[in-house]
Amino acid sequence: MGASFIHTPTLFFLWFSMAAALVQGQGTRVGFYSRTCPQAESIVQKTVQSHFQSNPAIAPGLLRMHFHDCFVRGCDASILINGTSTEKTTVPNSLINGYDVIDDAKTQLEAACPGVVSCADILALAARDSVVLTKGLTWKVPTGRRDGRVSLASDVNNLPSPRDSIEAQKQKFADKGLTDQDLVTLVGGHTIGTSACQFFSYRLYNFSTTTANGADPSMDATFVTQLQALCPADGDGSRRIALDTGSSNTFDASFFTNLKNGRGVLESDQKLWTDASTKTFVQRFLGVRGLLGLNFNVEFGRSMVRMSNIGVQTGTEGEIRRVCTAIN
Repeated sequence: MGASFIHTPTLFFLWFSMAAALVQGQGTRVGFYSRTCPQAESIVQKTVQSHFQSNPAIAPGLLRMHFHDCFVRGCDASILINGTSTEKTTVPNSLINGYDVIDDAKTQLEAACPGVVSCADILALAARDSVVLTKGLTWKVPTGRRDGRVSLASDVNNLPSPRDSIEAQKQKFADKGLTDQDLVTLVGGHTIGTSACQFFSYRLYNFSTTTANGADPSMDATFVTQLQALCPADGDGSRRIALDTGSSNTFDASFFTNLKNGRGVLESDQKLWTDASTKTFVQRFLGVRGLLGLNFNVEFGRSMVRMSNIGVQTGTEGEIRRVCTAIN
């Protein structure tokens, strides 16, 4: 009895260590920093809010940045690394707003809790905070990601493209363990933000022989005229146009109303309405009678949690970068 009593603390310590390792091995969890850096989420939130007040374009930028990060090598902050031929140097990523926001948050977190909070987690939290600042609903973000050590421009080819067919989009999402509903929901993030004319102007001219102006026949004729005025055939391809006309600064389901009315800016977006397999989800977000309705804001948070766990590195994998733009 005496022997067992003597060893009880040792046994308890071993049990506790094994239990901790087990939890760590399970990946991300809500409140991961509650003891090691309890102010982590607050610091990120305040940083995003401060930058948003002077530049609201950082909100869709941070959301897109998180999406682009997760879809390439998993949610490992590889999109943030500087250097030649890194993910950040590619066209889809070089045009994104908000890199300075992540750097600012990281600097503050390193001062408060050195070597504790990963850049990948900062990115996941900042994406959520961006949605809230544009009047969307909040959600609990599981944390505990670690940062990757590889960033290659060539990997960005895996990203969904504005010209992708529905089948191609569905396959890219399925490859990441996401459903068709996740696809429609996450693309709904285009309710905030803009796209450059160069990514959709081909739809406005010489796209089709079936329309008088040569535009994509799936587009509303009045909308085509509006976009042609904003994006002339020989105009500035870098000019930015709202992806959700009429409600581009508010996180709501109006994006789906635009698709129904043939006012989707990107071809890949408009196809969500013209393809029967995804149209049903758009209709459910719009509350079409006879279909089980879906609340876009609620479902968006759920899909974001699933997306934010794609290929995460946890435990002893990867590293906690000292600065987000370079590996240690």
